[in-house]
Amino acid sequence: MGRKFFVGGNWKCNGTTDQVDKIVKTLNEGQVPSPDVVEVVVSPPYVFLPVVKSQLRPEFQVAAQNCWVKKGGAFTGEVSAEMLVNLGVPWVILGHSERRALLGESNEFVGDKVAYALSQGLKVIACVGETLEQRESGSTMEVVAAQTKAIAEKINDWSNVVIAYEPVWAIGTGKVATPDQAQEVHASLRDWLKNNVSPEVADSTRIIYGGSVTGANCKELAAKPDVDGFLVGGASLKPEFIDIINSATVESA
Repeated sequence: MGRKFFVGGNWKCNGTTDQVDKIVKTLNEGQVPSPDVVEVVVSPPYVFLPVVKSQLRPEFQVAAQNCWVKKGGAFTGEVSAEMLVNLGVPWVILGHSERRALLGESNEFVGDKVAYALSQGLKVIACVGETLEQRESGSTMEVVAAQTKAIAEKINDWSNVVIAYEPVWAIGTGKVATPDQAQEVHASLRDWLKNNVSPEVADSTRIIYGGSVTGANCKELAAKPDVDGFLVGGASLKPEFIDIINSATVESA
């Protein structure tokens, strides 16, 4: 079955009101394939979500960069899934490596977050990926399988989940996994889903790549059969994000 190409833009902790206006203007004016060819989701910081959502072209969606693991309440500084739903924000990014590393989010915690967000009606971009040490020691697949397993143990319905494979050593470093390295992990992840969840879920779940994706390298990555799109960091703040969206039209080799 055909998996619709998916391009996410993670703005991380960046932006002022002026910068946000400029980025939205660029997105709104960009020539991109129709929504039946590519699904585009941008993820500004919480404080800019309402303004971006109200100004952005209707076929582009917005995502939060995180949400709390359960119902809201006495959790100062957190934002609940219910609040995002209330604002009409359809997507959330969960388990990003920056949160796993800097805030100590464990595989189990991320699995709980994914399950709770889905239960509230959000769609989830769930991030997995290995560090440089883990890659060099040959444990890449072991690491991403454990991260994926922690999610699989908590959910039954994968129809609203996109998996983002983001090798930690490639995020914001300018180092990119080669198209072959990305394809290898994506294919292994799909095999893991086939053997541990179901062949149907393996066929239909989009596995996107993140880690120093740019206008210059996106086409070569997009041509790989198991690369179903991208989660873009720094380049999502720049006009080249439009070029990355347009790589959806590259035929898989």
